[in-house]
Amino acid sequence: MQTVKMVVTGPFSAGKTQFIRSVSEIDVVATERKISTPDERAIKQATTVAMDFGRITVDNDLVLYLFGTPGQKRFDFMWEILSEGMLGFIVMIDSTRPETFREGRSILETFRAYAPTPYVVAANKQDEPDAWELEDMRNALRLSPNIKLLPCVATQKEAVKNVLLELLYSILLEMDGSEK
Repeated sequence: MQTVKMVVTGPFSAGKTQFIRSVSEIDVVATERKISTPDERAIKQATTVAMDFGRITVDNDLVLYLFGTPGQKRFDFMWEILSEGMLGFIVMIDSTRPETFREGRSILETFRAYAPTPYVVAANKQDEPDAWELEDMRNALRLSPNIKLLPCVATQKEAVKNVLLELLYSILLEMDGSEK
C-alpha cells in the first residue's frame, strides 16, 4: 500500500476545509475555532488553527492523506510542519476575492521553498457569478502557462476529485521520471 501526502493550502476562507470534507472517506479531523467577530456579515464563523486531516482511498494500492493548512498568517508556523513529507500541494484561491490573490501567490512561493514538489492551483467558487475567469486569474497570479490552474467548486465532490487527480498525475509522473 502506497500513501501520498498532499497539502491543501491557501489564504483565509479560500475553501480548504470544505475541499477536504467533500472527498474524505473519514470524518475530517478539524482544528477549527470560533472567530471572535461580532459581525454577522463575516466571511465565515470559524477558522482552522492547526490543520485539517482527511483520507481518500484511490484503489487497493493507493491512499491519499490530505492535510489542510490554516489560512491566517498568525498560524503560518504550522505550514512548514505540515509540508514535511508532502509529495505535492494544492493552493486554493477564492475566484471571487481578488484581494486575496497576492497572498495566494505568496503562499505558493512559500510552499515551493519548503519542497520542490509538484503542485496545482485550484480556482475555487467557479460556480459563482462574480468568479474571475481562469486566464484573468492566471495573469493576476503571475502563473506561467505550464502551471496547472484548475477550476474548482469545493462543495462538489467531482470537482475536488478532478483537482486531486491532476495533482496525483503530476506526482506519479515525477516519481516515474526520477526512477529512470
